[in-house]
Amino acid sequence: MDTKFSSAIHMLILISESKEPLTSEEIADSVGTNASYIRKIIGLLKKKDIVESRRGVSGFTLKPEAEELTLLQIYQAVNETETPRIFDLHQNPSDDCIVGRHIKPVLTDMFAEIEDTFSRALAEKTLADCISLMRKRL
Repeated sequence: MDTKFSSAIHMLILISESKEPLTSEEIADSVGTNASYIRKIIGLLKKKDIVESRRGVSGFTLKPEAEELTLLQIYQAVNETETPRIFDLHQNPSDDCIVGRHIKPVLTDMFAEIEDTFSRALAEKTLADCISLMRKRL
């Protein structure tokens, strides 16, 4: 399973809560990965104006307020899609089989409904919600 989404949330909490801009190396230490992976995710977040960097200043800062940044926006940024895709369909069911003949439309509709529910849930949660929950655990 892809971990870009959870890594991005981790990174954005760090960036949001830091008094100083954080470098990819500092972020990588906390996330438990390498700096090149962090830079890849940062690049995706920069494309969507979620983080920024300044010339002559090492590190990254959060562009929107944490209360304004939804988990859906983060998901869309790191997955480079407007609509979250949770499920994929197998490609070659047999038309000779009654299940094979009807499985794609059945699952397509069902999966679309589930993914729509997922999108709405992500849109209702913000980075600030994650930060708040983290503070409660401290």
